[in-house]
Amino acid sequence: MINGLKVVVVLPAYNAEKTLEDTWREIPPEVDDIVLVDDCSRDNTAGLAQKLGITTVVHETNTGYGGNQKTCYRVALDMGADIVVMVHPDYQYTPRLVTAMAAMIAYGEFDAVLASRILGTGALKGGMPLYKYIANRFLTLAENILLGQKFSEYHTGYRAFSREVLEKLPLDANSNDFVFDNQMIAQMVWFDFRVGELSCPTKYFKEASSINFRRSVIYGLGVLATALLFRLNKWGFATSPQYRN
Repeated sequence: MINGLKVVVVLPAYNAEKTLEDTWREIPPEVDDIVLVDDCSRDNTAGLAQKLGITTVVHETNTGYGGNQKTCYRVALDMGADIVVMVHPDYQYTPRLVTAMAAMIAYGEFDAVLASRILGTGALKGGMPLYKYIANRFLTLAENILLGQKFSEYHTGYRAFSREVLEKLPLDANSNDFVFDNQMIAQMVWFDFRVGELSCPTKYFKEASSINFRRSVIYGLGVLATALLFRLNKWGFATSPQYRN
């Protein structure tokens, strides 16, 4: 616990057997529970998670990255979590920052925290491909303009949320694909939650998960569509379920 609040780490997993244990070993002792949702992996991710003593949920069919997160958050809330931190089990982000991220919420400074790869100089040094870095900067600029924010990036998969955020956001209205992450940020802005950022190193290596170029293009178009839809709702030209209680 941190400041008397229960902290639960959720691990949305797909074929993460090779990196799961390294990730698990760095999760700090302040974490009360760990939940892994296995999205119908082809390897032994679920078996290893159970061996490590992690609460494990297995999807019978692959629901996608966003669908996996929806299950993660439902399970964490059912376990009584006050703060939920999502960590990718591919070991691209260090779980050692979980305590800092959770504390920023536990002591009332923010409602959610994003671990940014762009703050500082960690992204390219950690091996982020140049085309992904450039795309990240372009998409972030477009999103900041359309959402009226000044975030350093919208594309990190390392995030912490208060219970209130997860209960308030209409997550089931969001995509089950990778754009789910961006839709969540747009929703938090819409509902006036306080979102903070923390600098986070990252590392790219063979076993770390990554989407291919075609999926990256689809993701990028989805990001722009999400930001545009947010602005259209703000102007009253659209009434999307993502922005309704």
